[in-house]
Amino acid sequence: MAYVSELLGRPVVEVNGQRIGRLVDFVASGHTIIPHPKIVAIVVKCPRANLIVPTTDLAVLFAPAIALTRAAGGIVPFQPEEHDLYLARDVLDKQIIDMNGVRVVRVNDLELTRVNDHYYVSNVDIGSLGLLRRLGVPKAAQRLAGRLGRGWLPGIVPWSDVELLPGGQPMRLKVPSDKIAELHPADLAEILSDLSRAESNQLLESLDMETLADTLEEVEPDFQASLVETMTDEKVADVLEEMEPDEAADLLAELPQDRSRELLKLMEREGADDVRRLLAYPDDTAGSIMTTAYVAVRPEQTADQIIATLRKTADKAETIYYVYVTEPDERLVGVFSLRELILAQPETQVSEFMERRLVTVDLLDRQDDVAQSVAKYDLLAVPVVDEEGRLHGIVTADDALDKIIPTAWKKRIPRLYH
Repeated sequence: MAYVSELLGRPVVEVNGQRIGRLVDFVASGHTIIPHPKIVAIVVKCPRANLIVPTTDLAVLFAPAIALTRAAGGIVPFQPEEHDLYLARDVLDKQIIDMNGVRVVRVNDLELTRVNDHYYVSNVDIGSLGLLRRLGVPKAAQRLAGRLGRGWLPGIVPWSDVELLPGGQPMRLKVPSDKIAELHPADLAEILSDLSRAESNQLLESLDMETLADTLEEVEPDFQASLVETMTDEKVADVLEEMEPDEAADLLAELPQDRSRELLKLMEREGADDVRRLLAYPDDTAGSIMTTAYVAVRPEQTADQIIATLRKTADKAETIYYVYVTEPDERLVGVFSLRELILAQPETQVSEFMERRLVTVDLLDRQDDVAQSVAKYDLLAVPVVDEEGRLHGIVTADDALDKIIPTAWKKRIPRLYH
């Protein structure tokens, strides 16, 4: 085992012991049967020009002097392929997503391991020990490691938890695409806040449309607007259709009016109409923060009919914890919880177990008042009605409390109603 920072700068000698230069970088290939890049060559700084020496010409690597098996004149220079990686140039000091801590950190060092005469990148060091080695005080790093104990390895991330993200900019590391789906959208949102604009764009490009929409919903509208600034209108329109109507309206409100109008034209008519209705209400009113994605049923329907309906439509609703009961003219007459539905006999009509004492808010009620109703009655969502009692939407607890508690805390509210 050795670290890149310890090996850089070491002399490189021919088979006869004559020094030809010093080690300045490693070339690694990711085309291996194991999820660790294989060192395929070293870059040697010679008096006249750099020489890229294939590892097949190495006698020893982990030594005070790196020895070759032949004279420099007999070496056929290695020709790196397009996707080969220079460890010092492309990885050190770059950013990485730590899957365990779900955070963005800097690469301080890289650990190399020898396996059956081959060398691989085994781990990424993001801790203080790696930084001390980079600063040229390896003895201090060794003393610190000795005091902490060999079993305590701070800041070590297995290379298998990261993957290269190629692009026009200097290479970065990221979570493999198949692991991105394992991250909660809130974690992805937090990661985005730590990345540069170019890196954010690269990460967003790797997400499928549903994950992208869920992630954008976890950040503030002004940040949403900056993230979609360089996306094509067609892609943004697709994302808006995946988002909840109230979230889509918040995002559109942050964009220039001309672009918002164009995006609404590109959206499917039904979704665009829902968003337009929300945009028509003044800011910080119940109408502006409500969502039209809710479940409404008729009082004469039975419990088993409702369950069948939920199986088909629940994925389109923001919450199914509450089911609202309306007349044909959309007038709200009752509500029941998912628990009450499950406990009801299959043939029982909704009118027999629904709650008729309703807590509602008006379309133009201030957001503070909506939040007070949510807190007072311990609700996960509150229905929004007009003067005639017709249901127009619902405000969920997290949206109602958006302006009252910090966003970071709001996101921790358990979403039991999903």
